Amino acid sequence: MKNKINTIIFDLGGVLVDWNPKYVYRKVFNDDEEKMQWFLNTVCTSDWNMQQDEGRTIEEAVNLKIAEFPKYEEWIRLYYKEWHRMFSGSINENVTLFKKLKATNSYKIYALTNWSAEKWELALELFPFFNEFDGIVVSGQEKTRKPHLKIYKTLFNRYHIIPEKAIFIDDNKENIIAAKQLNLNGIHYTNYAQLLQRLEFYKIIF
Repeated sequence: MKNKINTIIFDLGGVLVDWNPKYVYRKVFNDDEEKMQWFLNTVCTSDWNMQQDEGRTIEEAVNLKIAEFPKYEEWIRLYYKEWHRMFSGSINENVTLFKKLKATNSYKIYALTNWSAEKWELALELFPFFNEFDGIVVSGQEKTRKPHLKIYKTLFNRYHIIPEKAIFIDDNKENIIAAKQLNLNGIHYTNYAQLLQRLEFYKIIF
């Protein structure tokens, strides 16, 4: 490699922890997949949730959605009331990998996550290993989110990261495409074996 990697940046949801609103709404809809999908595709959509990741307050978001779909007020309120139950837990093999990388003392290891600022303290309680990063940039606290280039630049500037010497791991391909616009090496995570293969390509030791 032209530039030796000295920094590894992890996404959190979908890479180190498994979060999905289906874990809550599947029970709400008594395992009726069609009704659940309709609700999550029409009412409490991922685009709506992303606005909270970008800094909109949960109260404002919920009120706007209830005004749009008053019939579903109870289910809308459930989204953030039961947010902590949308996790199945850590993705253990990836967390183990993260800890091995940290233990080498060969890399600075950061997190770049789309996450509501109002839920961040709870996230730290649910997943104490989040405190082990050398630094974290949380979208809701910055009022911007991936794949907007501003949040990557915030990460670089805050922690003095040289993008050419860093790798970013994310399960969302759009976020990887954005990273590469800034010369940040990217791994579009799909599974553990593929991740190991890509880290080997970059000559990462652990």
